[in-house]
Amino acid sequence: MSFIAEYGFVLLVLACAFGFFMAWGVGANDVANAMGTSVGSRALTIKQAIVVAMIFEFCGAYLAGGEVTETIKNGIVDAEVISPDLMVLGMMSALLAAGTWLMIATMKGWPVSTTHSIIGAVIGFAAVGVSTDAVHWDAIGPIVASWVVTPMLSGIVAFGLFMSVQKLIINTDDPFLNAKRFVPLYMFLTGFMVALMTVTKGLKHVGLTLSGGQGILLAFAIGVLVMLVGIALLSRIKLDVEADRTFHYASVEKVFAVLMIFTACSMAFAHGANDVANAVGPLAAVVGVIQSGGAAEIAAKSPVPGWVLLLGAVGIVIGLATYGYKVIATIGKEITELTPSRGFAAELATATTVVGASAIGLPVSTTHTLVGAVLGIGIARGIGALNLGVVGSIFMSWLITLPAGAFLAIVFFTILKAIFV
Repeated sequence: MSFIAEYGFVLLVLACAFGFFMAWGVGANDVANAMGTSVGSRALTIKQAIVVAMIFEFCGAYLAGGEVTETIKNGIVDAEVISPDLMVLGMMSALLAAGTWLMIATMKGWPVSTTHSIIGAVIGFAAVGVSTDAVHWDAIGPIVASWVVTPMLSGIVAFGLFMSVQKLIINTDDPFLNAKRFVPLYMFLTGFMVALMTVTKGLKHVGLTLSGGQGILLAFAIGVLVMLVGIALLSRIKLDVEADRTFHYASVEKVFAVLMIFTACSMAFAHGANDVANAVGPLAAVVGVIQSGGAAEIAAKSPVPGWVLLLGAVGIVIGLATYGYKVIATIGKEITELTPSRGFAAELATATTVVGASAIGLPVSTTHTLVGAVLGIGIARGIGALNLGVVGSIFMSWLITLPAGAFLAIVFFTILKAIFV
């Protein structure tokens, strides 16, 4: 207890700095994933994407991101086995390690999983710094399985969606007329799926718990609202004969560009609500232990103070604004060439896969899901449409994320123990 009493303020300041650094990494790497398809398809410019993400990521993170990630708190390590002193230093080292790995990955333009980064870091400090008994090893299997299952699922869904766009709109006698006819249905589907993802995973954070039926009903209503707003916006789009001479489907893609604005906003909100916990979860645990003077039970169950959420939300926004363009370029331009119709299929497939996986309790990474969806679009156009070199480097970065987070956490944990203990 004397350790926390003696260094409490210093530890709190350092934990906030590390938490902010981790949130910056989430913004620079993970938010760029959500925006990459919109920018790559030219539905939004980089500046517009950053503004959209700033507003909706912040709202998602601050309004609906208050639940500390269960996997990080209790699912991976046994908080009762770890003393409060080691919990504080361990969670601080995990934040610093995950933030460092995200910075390295972002500099390389690799879209990696922030969830896996922080999980790897927590495993590292707990297993080496405390005891192998402090880690729930049986929880690691599903995480590893999700590396394969998630991209495959979203790839298949994206492939199916893109083929439906080809059949219903692109390969018809009047693609522009059919686009205006069918895109509102895709808008409804987008609003419904992303609302369902937010309602089922997000609104619990603000104390609003809905039953399955209520959640579906609310998501249905939001889907209809999105469709009606979309129809109003689409009525303004006219056939551009000049543009169509240069690119036969230019007018059709303008219709899909409107749809992409909806998907970008809703994906950003849902992402902010879900992934801010990767940065503020460990920080909330540290804050809880320090503020309680080292009470062990606080370490296991930490409510998130509003100012901690605010710190995470601001960090995410600054990360995207300062360095997000690197990963946006990888997702949006380097895997395969995207247009609004292709980008829409990728984003809707991502939302659908995340909703489905959440319903059956499968741990998923938004990053892996979106990359899998973009790959599905590329495969639908033929394997030659994929940049296999970029795809290979992305897969390699996924494989090393967990061990890299663990290794860095062990190093930082050892340093922090040498300084404070």
